Amino acid sequence: MGPHDPPTADRRLSRIHRLGAGLCGLVLLAFGALGLADGLPYFGTRGERVAGLSSNGLLSTVSIAAAAVLLAAALVGGRTASTVTIAVGTLFVLSGFVNLALLDSPANLLAFRVPNVLFSFVAGLLIATCGMYGRVSGGLPHDNPYWLRRHPQAAPGAAALPGATALPGAAAARRTALPGDPG
Repeated sequence: MGPHDPPTADRRLSRIHRLGAGLCGLVLLAFGALGLADGLPYFGTRGERVAGLSSNGLLSTVSIAAAAVLLAAALVGGRTASTVTIAVGTLFVLSGFVNLALLDSPANLLAFRVPNVLFSFVAGLLIATCGMYGRVSGGLPHDNPYWLRRHPQAAPGAAALPGATALPGAAAARRTALPGDPG
């Protein structure tokens, strides 16, 4: 195995993070493209139906921007894809709450309706879950790169890791490489 080849657990996690970010990005891209192709008014607060949801030009543009972020994260992969999908998923859930409060008001600039709010909650949880897979859990396997990072003393060959330093009066701090980490 070469110096840039991640271990098997790293590749498996990176593949799942990439796949989740990529698929969710493609769905959002399709929704945004359909909305722009229909020539929807950009700031209409009533919106028109696109793929079962209410949309306007602004929501279509925001969807394409979110898709671009997710697709870029899928291309990068690894820890970056995981972090980006967690952040984007969280933003989707927060957007659901904010837009729920703005329903039927003149401030509803994204033309949200109740199905949009539900989609925002479901999509946000799905996107965030894809990013958290293999990263956030109390029962991660001991070959998991995120578990190894939290428990550096348990890493095989931990004393030989580059960057290992001994701290006076404390255990040696060691850093293990995660998928997507530079260098």
